[in-house]
Amino acid sequence: MWKQLSETDRRITYWMASRGILLLRISVGLIFIWFGVLKFFPSLSPAETLASDTISLLTFGLIPGGTAMIILAAWETLIGLGLITGFMLRETLLLLFLQMAGTLSPLVLFPGLAFSVFPFVPTLEGQYIIKNLIIISAGIVIGATVRGGRLTNEP
Repeated sequence: MWKQLSETDRRITYWMASRGILLLRISVGLIFIWFGVLKFFPSLSPAETLASDTISLLTFGLIPGGTAMIILAAWETLIGLGLITGFMLRETLLLLFLQMAGTLSPLVLFPGLAFSVFPFVPTLEGQYIIKNLIIISAGIVIGATVRGGRLTNEP
């Protein structure tokens, strides 16, 4: 029985190693497309106000909220398409990391909005922002493959 379980475990691990990065790229890409497309339509994105206020502050008011949302929507959709297709992956990851820097900035720019008790108790908006640490880590893992790196099921 242990031999059969070990063989099953080996096969599952092989399957995960052979498909994990692709599935990671697709899942993160779908999130970017989904959230990006919502931003094309006023009042549909729950992050609209926070995103437009952040961009306005970061650009010293040079980019108005509506324009900021269109730019951000296109940017996020482009990241999603790049991740899903794997086309221009290095450039896609650069866009992802730049976008993540902007996404994390409200933690510093608007701590009263991001935390009910700074820095330990995030608000719902703060949680929405903090979860992006997972996306940053996913980008790092995906980035490790742009020169041919792969996951392996062997020690």
